[in-house]
Amino acid sequence: MRILITGGAGFIGSNFVHYIYNNRPDYHITVLDKLTYAGNLKNIEGLSKDRVNFIKGDICDQSLVEEIVSKVEAVIHFAAESHNDNSLSNPWPFIQTNIVGTYTILEAVKKFDKRLHHISTDEVYGDLELNDPNKFTNTTPYNPSSPYSSSKASSDMLVRAWVRSFKVKATISNCSNNYGPYQHVEKFIPRQITEILEGRKPKLYGNGQNVRDWIHTEDHSSAVLTILEKGTIGETYLIGARGEKNNQQVIELILELMNKPTNYYERVNDRPGHDLRYAIDASKLINELHWQAKYTDFRSGLKSVINWYTKNEAWWKPDKHKTEAKYKELGR
Repeated sequence: MRILITGGAGFIGSNFVHYIYNNRPDYHITVLDKLTYAGNLKNIEGLSKDRVNFIKGDICDQSLVEEIVSKVEAVIHFAAESHNDNSLSNPWPFIQTNIVGTYTILEAVKKFDKRLHHISTDEVYGDLELNDPNKFTNTTPYNPSSPYSSSKASSDMLVRAWVRSFKVKATISNCSNNYGPYQHVEKFIPRQITEILEGRKPKLYGNGQNVRDWIHTEDHSSAVLTILEKGTIGETYLIGARGEKNNQQVIELILELMNKPTNYYERVNDRPGHDLRYAIDASKLINELHWQAKYTDFRSGLKSVINWYTKNEAWWKPDKHKTEAKYKELGR
């Protein structure tokens, strides 16, 4: 199969490129990526050019997108602006990439009758109370709280409309928070790890009780491939690995695994509109498509990620100073 992976030089997209490369040797991969600050060609270097073709470009470029989509059988749409803090300071790139970009992809797959899988987030559902026994399901109403999550909710609705109105062959997945290699140092887990590696205290937003449902990016990749190959057109699948941890627990576990006192962290200003809790019910994916997570032990998964950042300083170091300077301006 010939597939297009948009955003394939970013964190989650590049991990999916590696997963497909290693698990589907008969697939040919085209990566389309704009190479914004979050995209990095080093994320996919070393892969055979006979099987992986990289194209630098914008998903909002209609003629380019149509040219590429016409030559593949399926599109896996990862490309997105995805950082909440950035969306609060400048929403426009999120509207442009996440909404207009998804529209451009939809028009291309409609024109050439191609299969589409659209990657989304659990943040479209808003948040849950800390003591709420429920989790997000396919029937949870959308209630996004930031420019980022609202732009992703908009993109999901576009996909559903194109499925219904134009019979586009698409599926959607909403995944919980990913962790793993190749994640930009602005994100929560790699930021804390690299702060410690550089001899500084990690940073904890507010009271640290905000809960995220963590999933290793390899498990996300395996779930997306399962949906691509087995999913029912028009359906939405939630991806999660029962990994609920609050931010304080995550920081303290990172410190423990890096041989630091578990109270060796600094509290900083909370993010505006910071969602309280995310939690995914992945039973539909598990029961209907028989998917199972591999990294069910968060401790061992986190340890492997710490080892990766420890060994790959040359990968993250160039972005670290600029990222921390930006957070310093925000007081976070």
